[in-house]
Amino acid sequence: MAASPAPLLLVIAGPAGSGKSTLCDRLLQEGREFSRVVTTTTRPPRPGETNGVHYHFFSAEEFRRRLAAGEFLEWARVHGDHEDRLYGTLRSSVIEPLEAGRNLVLNIDVQGVDNFRRIARENGTLRAALTTVFIVVDPGHMAERMRHRGQDGEPEIARRLQTAEIELREAPKFDFRIESRSRDEDFAALLGIIDRVRPLRGRLV
Repeated sequence: MAASPAPLLLVIAGPAGSGKSTLCDRLLQEGREFSRVVTTTTRPPRPGETNGVHYHFFSAEEFRRRLAAGEFLEWARVHGDHEDRLYGTLRSSVIEPLEAGRNLVLNIDVQGVDNFRRIARENGTLRAALTTVFIVVDPGHMAERMRHRGQDGEPEIARRLQTAEIELREAPKFDFRIESRSRDEDFAALLGIIDRVRPLRGRLV
């Protein structure tokens, strides 16, 4: 029987401003045989965001209905300035594509990664595919990147920096860590991780 590579679920996390979204986007744009896991949120779309592409934008009522029906692999309540937002990953967005042999990339927070680790202990498909990567970035650079992005005011940036201090403590739990430098260097490091992991994700067919 010949060995063929099993599908890979690449889960990338890091503080706001770490560049994790940019890494995911570039991996998809350069034709690296990965598909995006589209996650779900109850926050409203930001300018330029498209439903079903950047997120599945659900009302709080729809989110809770699907949660009660057991449709989410993981979910979290994220505290904001005005009201809490719900975020989650639908089971159909992950398990079905992996079973079809597709490589997936997912950008979520560290709480979500913990949930994936827990589920992987019970789900063989997820356990065989899961690889976690944490982007480590200096807080000063994070603040600079967020200001350059221009999506958040100073109070929100300050809140995110406080959250980042907690998130950075989680870095040792990840399979791999990337010390963020330039965009090109970070992407090269990510490709290096993929090249290292793929030979280990073999399966008999």
